[in-house]
Amino acid sequence: MVPVGTRNRTHRTRKWRRALLATLLTAAIAAPLSGATRPQIPAPAPATLPPITATTLQTAYAANRADASRAADMAAAHGDTHRAAADRALAAPSRHLLTFDGRGTGRATEVLGDLAHADRVAVLVPGSDTSLDTYARFHKAAAALYTDLTHRAPRGTRTAVVAWLGYETPATVSTTVTTTTRAKEAAPQLRAFIRHLRAATPGQAHISLLCHSYGTAVCGRAAAGLDAEDIVLVGSPGTGADSAAALHTRARVWAARGSEDWIAEVPHVSATLFGTTVGLGADPVSRAFGARVFDAGDADHSGYFTPGSDSLANLARITLGETPEVPRA
Repeated sequence: MVPVGTRNRTHRTRKWRRALLATLLTAAIAAPLSGATRPQIPAPAPATLPPITATTLQTAYAANRADASRAADMAAAHGDTHRAAADRALAAPSRHLLTFDGRGTGRATEVLGDLAHADRVAVLVPGSDTSLDTYARFHKAAAALYTDLTHRAPRGTRTAVVAWLGYETPATVSTTVTTTTRAKEAAPQLRAFIRHLRAATPGQAHISLLCHSYGTAVCGRAAAGLDAEDIVLVGSPGTGADSAAALHTRARVWAARGSEDWIAEVPHVSATLFGTTVGLGADPVSRAFGARVFDAGDADHSGYFTPGSDSLANLARITLGETPEVPRA
C-alpha cells in the first residue's frame, strides 16, 4: 500500500504539471503582437427587424443586404478597401443574411438553401480569427458542405446550411483563445439563435451544430438546453468540460480530429492560474470523453470542410442522420 503522504505528493505533482503545461501553452501561442490594435471601422447599426419566422425571412435578407451595402460604402470612405470588399460581397443579391453587423470585427449569419422548408439544417460555429475580414473562408466551408449535402441527400430531403458568425472570436495568437471567456459570452447568443431558428424552420427540422476549433468551446458552453439533435466537435482544443455527459445535453455528441491537425499537440489540460482557468480541458476524441468518434481522414486544422474529403463526407452524413465512418485502425 502506498503511504498517504506519498499519494498526496504525487497528486500535487500531477496537478502542478498540468498547470505548467497550461502555462507553457499560453506562453507558446500568446506572444504579444505589436501594433495589433486596429482603428474601428464605421458601419451602420444593425437593422431593427421583426422576429425571424418563415414568412419574414425575405424581409430580413433584404434589410441585411442593404446594411452590408451601406457598411461597404462607409468602409471604403474610411480607406479600408479590404473590409469594403468583404461587405460588398455579402451585399450581393444572391446572399441570404439573417443578421449583419459591420461594426468592429463584424458579425453575420448567412443561410445557404431554403431554410423555410428545410428538413435537415447544419449550423456552422467557427473558431478563432473568424471575422468579416476573413469571412470568405468561412463562407467557402459552408458552401462546400451545402454542395455535398445537396448531392448526398435522399430524394425529397431538403437541406440548408447556416454560417453563424454570431460572436467575437478570439485571435489565435492571444491569451483569450486558451480560456472559456469568449465561449461564456457567446453561449447565450448561440442558444437564443437556435431558438429563433426553430421558428423559421419546419417543426420536424433536424438541426445539427458543426463546431470547429474554438467554436467547440462555444458549443460546449451552450450545450445545456440547446435545442439541437447533434453537436459535432472537429479540431477541438477542448470544450471546457471533462466529458460528453458533463455537457448536459440531449443532443448526440460527435467528435473527430484529422491526422494532420496540429491541435493534437495542444495539451488538453485545464488549470486555474492567478484566478483564471487556463486550458480547455479534456480531449473530445479521447475514449474517456465519451463522444461518438468518427473519421476525419487526413484533415489538417483548416481542412475539415475540404470538398471530397472524408471529413466533409462524414459531416454531411451526420447532418442527414446517416452513420458516419469510424476512424481506421
